[in-house]
Amino acid sequence: MGIGASVFLIALGAILAFAVDVSTSGFNINTIGIILMVAGAVGLAMTMLVFGRRDRVGTGVVEDRVVTRERDVY
Repeated sequence: MGIGASVFLIALGAILAFAVDVSTSGFNINTIGIILMVAGAVGLAMTMLVFGRRDRVGTGVVEDRVVTRERDVY
């Protein structure tokens, strides 16, 4: 799950939890909204843990090399 999908789930869950006022039998829309917000937050945290801060990985020393290419001009 990416950042966009996580933010979408959080926003959809917030809309269902706080803005929708519908009475249904069998399930509670507010509870579904809270579940979607929690799923979005967990997905966002996992995305940040997996894909965040990639600059920490590496050897530490980077050497610049000059590349020259000789061309024959006809």
